[in-house]
Amino acid sequence: MTLWQRHLAALGLLAAVILALFWRDVADMAGIWWHSSTFTHCLLMVPMIGWLVSQRVSLLRPLTPAFWWPALIWMAGAGLVWLVGEAAGVGLFRQLGLVLMLQGAVGAALGEKLVRGLLFPLGYALLLVPFGEELVPLLQTFTAHISVVLLHLSGIAAEMQGVFITTKAGFFEVAEECSGVNFLIAMLAYSVFAAHLCFKSWTRRIVFVAAALATTILANALRAYGTMVAAEIWGIEAAGGIDHIFYGWIFFGLVILLVMLVALRWFDRPANDPAVDVRGPDGVPRFAGRAKSVLPAALALPLVFAGWGMLIGDRSAPLPATMEIIAPPGWSEVILERPIWSPRFDGSDQIRIVHFVDGAGRQVTVAIGGYERQAEGREVVAFGQGAIDLDSKWAWSAALPAVEGAKTERLLHPGPVLRDAATWYVVDGRVTGDPRRAKLAGLRARLLGGDPRALSLIISSEDRQGGLNAITDFLSASGGVEAMADRALKLR
Repeated sequence: MTLWQRHLAALGLLAAVILALFWRDVADMAGIWWHSSTFTHCLLMVPMIGWLVSQRVSLLRPLTPAFWWPALIWMAGAGLVWLVGEAAGVGLFRQLGLVLMLQGAVGAALGEKLVRGLLFPLGYALLLVPFGEELVPLLQTFTAHISVVLLHLSGIAAEMQGVFITTKAGFFEVAEECSGVNFLIAMLAYSVFAAHLCFKSWTRRIVFVAAALATTILANALRAYGTMVAAEIWGIEAAGGIDHIFYGWIFFGLVILLVMLVALRWFDRPANDPAVDVRGPDGVPRFAGRAKSVLPAALALPLVFAGWGMLIGDRSAPLPATMEIIAPPGWSEVILERPIWSPRFDGSDQIRIVHFVDGAGRQVTVAIGGYERQAEGREVVAFGQGAIDLDSKWAWSAALPAVEGAKTERLLHPGPVLRDAATWYVVDGRVTGDPRRAKLAGLRARLLGGDPRALSLIISSEDRQGGLNAITDFLSASGGVEAMADRALKLR
């Protein structure tokens, strides 16, 4: 067996062990690529990375591979990232840790010189990790604001309520699908790839990527504006049909064409330029180790973190038989036959939803989702969880001033019906309205042996039944959110 064959076999063994140990994360990531339109472009990125590597094969073949012990630090760091994701129930971190671990395996089996030669394909692989959907509310709001400004400049009367826009032609929602996040993320992947191939200057590369992303955001806002103008001219149904065809088949291609045509004059990398400069990596390998020491350690690291993840994954604690929600002074419990709103608590072990009314006729709803432990698919903080059930007709409209630190927002139902909702998370006995703090508290609890239980507590009220003021008064009469959490978990 030649030297190259030995090292490639070692890389294959390391990659196979990592993929086998973390196969659930591999399957989750591939499932997102296949089922989510936001990340379908990742299916193309896999062969693109293969092509980038194939470009470098003949140039890198003269270099000497080596077992590289600093890559063990790389793999250990990747394992910690994965463990944080496992403990916090954050798929993004688990999948990022997986990709970083595979990158570290390349370094451990092939050495520093080969890593430097493969640096762009390895770095580009990070874009295989599904991320960016947290930008949806920001992009929705931005698109709505730009659209209203353009409508006013065009002489079309328009009113905006959060992400909803009303014109004479009808009632429009800048929905999650219209935020443009799918094309923004795809443009990031495309522009980074094109910048590497078309430019030598790092300044030009950075400017090109930034300009491509900005163009995509602005073009999406113009598309939304154009749809509303079309509705004024041809009617809302015709405009919707035109928008779907244009948005799905033509929009992204036209934006890419525009970006490339504008940037063409600044291309400074010849088509025949070598894929990588091998003069830098030449010389004696640094920090090279022996196969019998580096390879076993590289195999052991994924096993250690996978085992650690199993140890912390199954801890749970029972919830009270009934999570108590009492009527505070001045309020009484009522039963609604057909409540228009209900939250979503996937994977919860217990759910309580209670309605209250005060003497002035104001009405609030208190909803609690209780979890004996958190894990993938059963988290208090997750996309599509909480006040807005993605399968319902309710949609996010706007952020509101925080009530006792809560995540406070306005929801909208066709009608329109406005509803205010304040959400808190109780994790490891601590109450917070910040989803990030809740995630960190869950991470600490799982890694350091804290209380594995968690609650999602939501108080909501329709705008015409008291809204935010009713929520604030109910909370005050109840003694505050911490008192409500204590009663629900029977902590005191």
